[in-house]
Amino acid sequence: MRIGVISDTHGLIRPEALGALQGSDLIIHAGDIGKMAVLEALEAIAPVIAVKGNIDRGEWSKGLSEARAVEAGSVRMYVIHVLKDLKIDPVAESFQMVITGHSHIPSLREQDGVVYLNPGSAGPRRFNLPTSVARVGVSSTRIDVRIIRLEIGARTKKKLILE
Repeated sequence: MRIGVISDTHGLIRPEALGALQGSDLIIHAGDIGKMAVLEALEAIAPVIAVKGNIDRGEWSKGLSEARAVEAGSVRMYVIHVLKDLKIDPVAESFQMVITGHSHIPSLREQDGVVYLNPGSAGPRRFNLPTSVARVGVSSTRIDVRIIRLEIGARTKKKLILE
């Protein structure tokens, strides 16, 4: 299963982001969507699961949850916009991955057997931070996570494979 992960679009859906997410079986948006048109553009590629970010207000966002549990193949993921708002223990709740956004800083780390992924921001550039999305490959025996920089298709060197 191929999962595209995007966050912090702030109402902007870049063609580079759409291109990087092509071929996804599922897309997860980790909040700060900005407007419904972003979700509609992503849904043209694959089914979308999204959580509400701190800028997501108004009638269009009322159906969004603050956090969501997602099962993708053999992997349980917990999606929340702001990591510091995490009120569960991912290990005790048997989650293998926590997906967040908010900081606009792409990051990938493992702690206590849980993969923590922030795909960074795919929306308007902020400071000198890159624009990026992530791809998660899930099989019965491994999780393969890649953060993809959107500038000219260059990939970051961060990669984590768990078996």
